[in-house]
Amino acid sequence: MTRVITKDEVAGVVREALPRLAFELPPDILAGIEGAYGKEENPRAREALRLLVENARIAREDRVAICQDTGSVWVCLEIGPDVAVAGDVLDGVNEAVGAAYVESNLRKSLVRDALFDRSNTGDNTPAFCEIKASPKPGARIHIMCKGGGSDNASRVVMLTPGAGRQGIVDAVLACVREKAANACPPLIIGVGVGATFDKVAGLAKMALMRPIDQPAADDETAVFERELLEAVNATGIGAAALGGSTTALAVRVKTAPCHIAALPLAINMGCSAMRRGTYEL
Repeated sequence: MTRVITKDEVAGVVREALPRLAFELPPDILAGIEGAYGKEENPRAREALRLLVENARIAREDRVAICQDTGSVWVCLEIGPDVAVAGDVLDGVNEAVGAAYVESNLRKSLVRDALFDRSNTGDNTPAFCEIKASPKPGARIHIMCKGGGSDNASRVVMLTPGAGRQGIVDAVLACVREKAANACPPLIIGVGVGATFDKVAGLAKMALMRPIDQPAADDETAVFERELLEAVNATGIGAAALGGSTTALAVRVKTAPCHIAALPLAINMGCSAMRRGTYEL
C-alpha cells in the first residue's frame, strides 16, 4: 500500500526538530568530544575540549543555542518506492523554519540574494530543500543546520582520474591545513567522490549525516575513512587549532559512479557543533 506524505507532516517535523538541533548536540558528537577529551595530552587542546563539553551542557539545560551561528537550514526528504508525495510537499518548510527561529530566538543568518541584495531575510529563510529517491522503504527527513564558517572551509575539486586515491588524500589534507582552523575543530569531514560537478557536494553533505560511531557499511570505504582520519589528525592542528591529537572526530566518505575522464571530489567541513538529525516519518 502506497503511503502519501503531506506538506503538513514535513513542516511539523522540521518545526519540532530545529530547536532541538540548536540546543542539543547530537549524542554521537558529544560522545566523540568527550572521548577526545579523555585521550588528549595537549593541555590547551584538552581545555578547549572540556569547554566544548561544558558548553553543550549549558546549551541543553538552559535551552540556548550551542553556537551563535545557528546556520542555514538544509532539509532533504528521502522517499522509498512505497511512498508518494504531493507536488507541494516542501511548501510548508519555510514557514516552519521562520516560526522555529523566531520563537526560539535563534540568530537569523540568511540574506535575500548572495550578490544583489545582502539584506537579512529576518527569519532565516529560505531553507535549502530537496527530495531524494531511495530504494529503502518508508520516508525520512534529514535536517542540518550548517554554520557559515564550516561551509566556507569546504571545497569542490575536479581531479583527473590519474590522481587516484592518493590525490584524494592530498586534497583533503590541503583543505584541512588551509581551512581547518576557521571551521571550529574538532571537525567531522564529509567526503564525496564521484557523480558530477553539481552532485558531488551533495554526496559530501549526505556523508555528514552518518553518525561518527557508525563505520561505512563496506570494508573498503571504512578502511579509507580510517586512513583519512589518521592523516588529518597527524597534522597536529587539534581542537580549536591549539594543537593536539584530535583535529577531526571522524571522516565520512560517500562515493558514486562518474565519467571515465573525471574524479570529482567534494570536502564538506562539519564543525564541532555539528547539528544534524534524521527523522523517520
